[in-house]
Amino acid sequence: MHGADSWYSAGGAECDVVLSTRVRLARNLANFPFPAKLRESDGERIQSIVTDAFNHLEDAGSYHISSLDGVNPLAIRIFQERGLLKPDYSEKECGIVLCNDGKISCTINTQDHIRIASFSPGFDFDSAFSRAHEVDEGLQRSIQFAASYDFGYLTSSVMDCGSGLKLSVRVHLPALSLLGRIASISGELCAKGLGFSASYGSGSQGSSLGAFYQLYSMNSTSGTEFDQVATLAGACKKLVEAERAARDECMKNRLSEVRNIMYRSVALARYSMFVPLRESIELISGVKFGKEMGFLAGIEDSTIHGLLYNVQEAHLEYMRKSGDFKFEKDIASDDAKKIERLRALILQENFEDIVLSV
Repeated sequence: MHGADSWYSAGGAECDVVLSTRVRLARNLANFPFPAKLRESDGERIQSIVTDAFNHLEDAGSYHISSLDGVNPLAIRIFQERGLLKPDYSEKECGIVLCNDGKISCTINTQDHIRIASFSPGFDFDSAFSRAHEVDEGLQRSIQFAASYDFGYLTSSVMDCGSGLKLSVRVHLPALSLLGRIASISGELCAKGLGFSASYGSGSQGSSLGAFYQLYSMNSTSGTEFDQVATLAGACKKLVEAERAARDECMKNRLSEVRNIMYRSVALARYSMFVPLRESIELISGVKFGKEMGFLAGIEDSTIHGLLYNVQEAHLEYMRKSGDFKFEKDIASDDAKKIERLRALILQENFEDIVLSV
C-alpha cells in the first residue's frame, strides 16, 4: 500500500496554500448502458475491454489492474481515504487501475464505465490534465466512447456531459478562517458556478475541519476543456492571493491567536498518548499554519501533506496489522486505542525536529 503514495508527499507550486490538484475525465463505452443499469455479463465484458485497452498502452507495464471483487475491505477503505473511490462506493462488477507512481488511477463501472483521475502535488493543472489526456487518447485507440455531436461525451450525470472533465484543488485557508471570511468567499465562488466544500468534514462553528477545503468545477457542459481549466485555475489563483493577504493581516492584528494555534498544535502532538482522527487534522493544520507564517522550522510541506493521508483510519489499521508494534499492556486488547496510539506516535516522529523560530 505504500508503493504509490509518493506523489502527495512531493513539493508543488503554491504549496503554502494549495496541497494538490486533481483532474478527472468521465467516459462511457458506446453500445452499453450506464453502470447503474448494467447486467452482470455487461459489467464483466466492460472490465475485459478496458483491461485489454490498458494492456495496449505504450507504458502498459506501469499500470496494475484489479477487479474490486477480489480486493479486501481494508484496501477499499484506503482507496476511499485517498480519493480513488467514492465514500458511497458499492461493488458491482467494478475494477480499479493504478499507475505505479500513484498519479493516475482509473475506476471501471463505478458511476461511469471509466473515470480517469490524475493527481499532482500543489497547483498544477497542466501536468495533471496532460497525464489524464494522454491516457484518454491511448484508450480511444482501442475503445469507442459514447459521444454525440450535440452533447459531447455522454455520461451518467448530465452535469458531466460535454468534456466529461471535473477539476478540483485542495487548499488550506487558516487565515481566512480565523478572520471569518469563509462564508463570503464560498458565496462568491458559488455565484461563479464553482463548488466549495470542506475536505474533512465540518469543524467548529461551521468551518471546515483544519481549514482544509476543496474548490472544484461543477459541470463539464459549457466551454472547451481549456476554458474549464482556465476558469478554475483563475479562481484558485485569486483564492491563494486572498489567503496570503489574510495571513499578512493576521500577522499584524491577530498574532497572539496565531501563536496560540501553533503552540497548542505542537504541544498536543508531542505529548499526547492518544490522538483521535479529527484532532489530528486540526493539529496538522496548526503546524502548517505556524510553518507558513514563519514561526516554525524543521518540517517541510511535503511531510505535512503526507501526514494528512498517513493519519487516516484505514491506513493506520493496515500499518497495525502489517507491522510488529509493541503497545502498552493496558490497551493490548483495545484496537481503537491502538489506532489512536499509533497516530500519536506518527505525529511525534514527524514533528520531532520542529523548532520554534520566535
